[in-house]
Amino acid sequence: MSDSTFSDYEESYSRRGRRRYDDDQPTTAKRVKRRALPSIESFDAADGLTEGDRWSTWDQSVPTERGPKPHPDWLVTELAAVDTELGIVKTGKEADVFLLRRAVPQTDRSCLLAAKRYRSAEHRMFHRDSGYLEGRRTRESRVNRAMSSRSTFGRQAIAGQWAAAEFSALARLYGAGVPVPYPAQVLDTELLLEFIGSADGIAAPRLAETRPGPAELAGLWDQLVQALVTLARDGLAHGDLSAYNLLVHDERLVMIDLPQVVDVIANPRGGFFLTRDAENISRWFTGHGLAGVTGVTGVSPEPGELAALLCREARIDR
Repeated sequence: MSDSTFSDYEESYSRRGRRRYDDDQPTTAKRVKRRALPSIESFDAADGLTEGDRWSTWDQSVPTERGPKPHPDWLVTELAAVDTELGIVKTGKEADVFLLRRAVPQTDRSCLLAAKRYRSAEHRMFHRDSGYLEGRRTRESRVNRAMSSRSTFGRQAIAGQWAAAEFSALARLYGAGVPVPYPAQVLDTELLLEFIGSADGIAAPRLAETRPGPAELAGLWDQLVQALVTLARDGLAHGDLSAYNLLVHDERLVMIDLPQVVDVIANPRGGFFLTRDAENISRWFTGHGLAGVTGVTGVSPEPGELAALLCREARIDR
């Protein structure tokens, strides 16, 4: 290198600072202008469907939130199915029941479901829920304390328990052979159940709406006793049993509305709930002529003996 060339290099070095090799050149990622993501509200869960319909929610429930296996043949589990709301079946203080048809388009695969939707925490919750919640616990002590104090968070936690509690109870009772609707699935506060009624969507009447003759009355009583004895042997009580939460379909008695099912062993008032259930429903049967009906041999147990029988089967004191 000549002296003049070396001098030029030194001058360049002193003006610019330490010279960098090509590998030392700073690299800066080129900024790319990105579009903001659309809001979640812009996504339509019923995209491509007519108003009032939705895609089947079957895949949104985890396996433990689906009904007992084997799933019945009538239940549509295909993900291509569409849920169409057909109207309201029943309104209540804590939940409303709607009629849904779940069908696979362009096929003959369909079924009717009763969609029981529990009200949000802002609406009235289950009446006198404190008694029913005795013996129920979650895994988180913080949630248990909030439920006990009835804080805002605690009320929300209680409200969220009802659909899950009824689904669990129905799954357990269905497996034990108790006449209850098949619990298809639960998703948040919506419980999808077997629809009890005719194929054209006419719901089965409640027991309170029927006027059975002597022989039918005795037959319904026998069915009821068997169901309640099965419950008691499993350590459970309905908790709010009356002629309004029993359906009669094709001379078959079906028990519904079980969110408040009581564990009579864990609940210190278990005997009280068993006895109250028995006395409530016995009064209805007695009032409609069960005791001493003409042309029918004596029923066993008599209505007045039902409470004692259930407590014996549950192995608890009244």
